[in-house]
Amino acid sequence: MIQSTKIDRPLQNAGLLTPDDLYLFNEGSHYRMYERMGAHEFTVNGVSGVCFSVWAPNARRVSVIGDFNGWDNHSHPLQLLDSSGVWEGFVPDIRKGAAYKFHIVSQHRGFRADKADPLALFNEAPPRTASIVWDLDYEWRDQQWMQQRWQKNSLSAPVAIYEVHLGSWMRVPEEGNRSLSYREMAPRLADYVTKMNFTHVEFLPVMEHPFYASWGYQTTGYFAPTARYGTPQDFMYLVDHLHQRGIGVILDWVPSHFPSDGHGLAYFDGTHLYEHSDPRQGFHPDWKTHIFNYGRSEVRSFLLSSAMFWLDKYHADGLRVDAVASMLYLDYSRKEGEWIPNKHGGRENLDAIDFLRRMNSEAYKEHPGIQTVAEESTAWPAVSRPIYLGGLGFGMKWDMGWMHDTLKYFSLDPIHRRHHHNQLTFRMLYGFTENFVLPLSHDEVVHGKGSLIGKMPGDEWQKFANLRSLYGYMYGQAGKKLLFMGGEFGQVREWDHDSSLEWHVLRYPVHSGMQKWIEELNRVYRQEPALHEFDNDPAGFEWIDANDNANSVLTFLRKGKSPEQMVLVICNLTPVPRMAYQVGVPRGGYWRELLNSDSTDYAGSGMGNEGGVHAQEQSTHGRPYSLGLTLPPLAVLFLKATE
Repeated sequence: MIQSTKIDRPLQNAGLLTPDDLYLFNEGSHYRMYERMGAHEFTVNGVSGVCFSVWAPNARRVSVIGDFNGWDNHSHPLQLLDSSGVWEGFVPDIRKGAAYKFHIVSQHRGFRADKADPLALFNEAPPRTASIVWDLDYEWRDQQWMQQRWQKNSLSAPVAIYEVHLGSWMRVPEEGNRSLSYREMAPRLADYVTKMNFTHVEFLPVMEHPFYASWGYQTTGYFAPTARYGTPQDFMYLVDHLHQRGIGVILDWVPSHFPSDGHGLAYFDGTHLYEHSDPRQGFHPDWKTHIFNYGRSEVRSFLLSSAMFWLDKYHADGLRVDAVASMLYLDYSRKEGEWIPNKHGGRENLDAIDFLRRMNSEAYKEHPGIQTVAEESTAWPAVSRPIYLGGLGFGMKWDMGWMHDTLKYFSLDPIHRRHHHNQLTFRMLYGFTENFVLPLSHDEVVHGKGSLIGKMPGDEWQKFANLRSLYGYMYGQAGKKLLFMGGEFGQVREWDHDSSLEWHVLRYPVHSGMQKWIEELNRVYRQEPALHEFDNDPAGFEWIDANDNANSVLTFLRKGKSPEQMVLVICNLTPVPRMAYQVGVPRGGYWRELLNSDSTDYAGSGMGNEGGVHAQEQSTHGRPYSLGLTLPPLAVLFLKATE
């Protein structure tokens, strides 16, 4: 970001930050600090250089060190700006590409450290840890997408998300099994997502992180895409290319915790600056990471600026906020005596609640076409409801309860499923209390949990039939959809971040059939308004029979805004075919079979209804008409009434 403001002050006093910037930053309401702090190319009285600034209120001395001064911590000291806690200085004759850090000498305990810039736009590729002077110049070509994306992200639109880890989606074995770069991935991923009919891609955190195996969830660079796959402009190209192909981009964002790496945010100026000093509030016992102090104004400015940064500068269509539950509860994963109650004596983190509401409010105000999504694993009320109604203001929430219940059910031998029927029907008691996304995410295929296909019971045929049924049930259910990469073709082994997906298994019909099944589910989900218009509205769902646990059969209707638009979904979740199975329906005529997971196209047995059935004037399930259907084994059917 080249600055051309004319400055008449001496070079050593020249800077970007104004008194208003400092006031808003200290107040906690500066939402675009990335425009002012960090490192920015700058021209002062005709002299080009870089303006550096960093927040370190408890430092005694701060200097900028880098490859331009031999990493000498005495060459370029910064000046403290009044009582703001911000240090700033101008260094002439350096340019984009210069590596740098801040050398901080604390007022406390003789602490000194070389810290990466918290607001760096780019960093060295790990394991190196320096920040790099950079700009965000890029010519975007996604104007058409940006103008129309509000329609693609609407709660009434089909949203089928393909969750991707950049480093392991596809690798290049001929070149040492290296990962694809951002630019290499762009056409490949766009082609694949288009072929598979997904609407959105969600990237596990792209923000810079020192430990690759954290998958980005232990972030150090809150304003920098990881250099492992290219430059900021390269990542912009990836987003831009996906947008030009009509594909939305959601970014995972982690404001819940950060790692303890020496060059990062932890103990930044010799004090607990970004984190709470008391470990009962500031240290996460599960992840061994630090927890942000949401009550500190400058920390709020930092995090709110990070959220806005990815929406402003990288055209993200949404932010999926990780580990929200760990933010909301002061006693999250803590025993009695290991946490501090709030001022009312409760377990709710009032500062985190306020922060999340402010983040959502600002994000939607500035970018009304986006969605924010909460990964929130408890029954906290109104996560995806408006702030003025007492909600947290998210657009959507992951339905973790659905995920746990569904995977537990489908892992059972079908002979026992009749005793666990409620694990599938229970969801509709709460299914419209939030705007839900149904997630089968990366978390379900790591840490010894095995792959999705590995969770399914039975022999190979039954395993694949079960997984096809699970996906059919998922796409029939109300709620947006999310599937982690590899699940779409039934990857056999657990996800390994150090390897490519098992693309080679697509030579086998059971895997290519599974892939074709997901492709068709996405196509029908997108084409049929009844399957998506009321994903988050009880008007879009109606049980026909939720109680046939004896046969482990579920039947329900999905409905759209137009009364004649309805889709019947039938799930037969045992390997026993059901012949002449009667299902009540609200209208007569011919009901065409839109999808049958047992089709030979998907490596099924080929049992079905020869394309559809005519309704009979026979009342069943309290409806005036009924269908006599053949229910294939371990299969899901989608039917639609036609004239």
